[in-house]
Amino acid sequence: MKHPLLYEINTRCWLRDLSDESGSAITLSQIPEREFTRWLDLGFTHIWLMGVWTTTVAAREQALRSRQLRERYDDVLPDWQPEDIGGSPYAIGDYNVPEELGGNDGLKEFRRRLHGHGMKLILDFVPNHVGIGHSWLQFWPELFVQGRPGSTGAFKWRAKDTDHWIAHGKDPYFSAWVDTAQLDFRRPETHRASLDTLKLIANQCDGVRCDMAMLVLRKIFERTWEQVPCPVAPCEREFWPHAIAMVREQSPEFVFIAEAYWDLERDFLDQGFDFTYDKWLTDHLKNENPTQTTTHLKNARDGFIGRSVHFLENHDEPRAATAFDWREHRTAAVLACSLPGMRLLHEGQLSGAEKQIPVQLARRPREEQNDEIHAFYTWILRLLRATAIGDGEHKLLTPYPAWATNETHQGVTAIQWQKHPDAFDLVVVNLAEHDAQCFINPEIRGLAKNDWSMTDFLSPAAFTRPGREIANKGIYLALAPHAAQIHHFTPA
Repeated sequence: MKHPLLYEINTRCWLRDLSDESGSAITLSQIPEREFTRWLDLGFTHIWLMGVWTTTVAAREQALRSRQLRERYDDVLPDWQPEDIGGSPYAIGDYNVPEELGGNDGLKEFRRRLHGHGMKLILDFVPNHVGIGHSWLQFWPELFVQGRPGSTGAFKWRAKDTDHWIAHGKDPYFSAWVDTAQLDFRRPETHRASLDTLKLIANQCDGVRCDMAMLVLRKIFERTWEQVPCPVAPCEREFWPHAIAMVREQSPEFVFIAEAYWDLERDFLDQGFDFTYDKWLTDHLKNENPTQTTTHLKNARDGFIGRSVHFLENHDEPRAATAFDWREHRTAAVLACSLPGMRLLHEGQLSGAEKQIPVQLARRPREEQNDEIHAFYTWILRLLRATAIGDGEHKLLTPYPAWATNETHQGVTAIQWQKHPDAFDLVVVNLAEHDAQCFINPEIRGLAKNDWSMTDFLSPAAFTRPGREIANKGIYLALAPHAAQIHHFTPA
């Protein structure tokens, strides 16, 4: 099984960079061939174009008025101008590509070329809300949660010769997103309209990353909006299982990715999603919790890690280059890229970018490339292509104490990958601030029949180990603080 390697691109900023470099406007239909070649060289299987849909005019105006956002713009891009503000890509006005990005024809051409290089396209689907000014507000205001008149969590909207107070989109733990309008997922007609939209998106890409997917789960939605009665008999079925089944009737290989939190990740896998965010892993790594990290990976239900999205950063997270020191960053990157499941890397992460860009910006500052970080990611991604990592049978192995009173194994994670019977790879990382020693027992059929040549790709170390000894006692490994090892085994 090929485990996807996903690359997230900030579409508007990326096209602006390409246009500035070329001296003329570049759209999705005119992407230089070198971009596709580079992605292929690094082993990416899927490209996520974040921010490709049309944002409402009202959402852009809100992004210009917000004092809090203007402070962020000043911090990230001190010379920003009003034309640099595109509005939030998650306050969607239309699931069509704006002409300045190349339109739907440009997206179609981009996808054709991507397929020609053996890669697939991921786009966003935002189920919970739409941007203020969306056409549904004019024609079907009944699809939305009716807000409390005069409240800061709602806005006045006139449709069908009647004034409506429409709730802004929100999650239950934060203030409302004032550039959005909240869809009412208790209503059957909202389910139907959203499903029709999802089917249209599925005709334009190979998978969707479903923004804040948990907000439309029945138990979450009902709790969030329990103070606002639904005027019709609520829909009793969950949206996601039905929607996924309907889309798969027309596109059987279509990929569903859930942005999910709050310990609800397994709910989405049970409802038919292919992958779900594993934010717990990201947080444990950033908070320097090695024991919690290893416990999280070890105790996960069968199959969960292999259906998770592993990442150190994305557009919602601080940059990895600022969240980790270099030792931690390097080891965490090896782990995240070596786990089964979908591995997500974010544009700028590979060059050591430090500024987290507000999604409302359509232009970003130029940052000097960190040569050490760039060289590392280039090397490690090319290395992975030469191993079974991400493209074979995997097992998360349990490290054992090197001796009875030694507990340093608790911060060690080990992953075994095998694609061919006469070779296997072993990834071992020590996330702790101290040295670690442990034994690892590979689970390889016929292990005892051969002596094994053992080469560490991350160091000059090379050994030969008797297969019978490995099968009986395991492999003894010693790791420095925040060290990673990638051992390749072949019969000696």
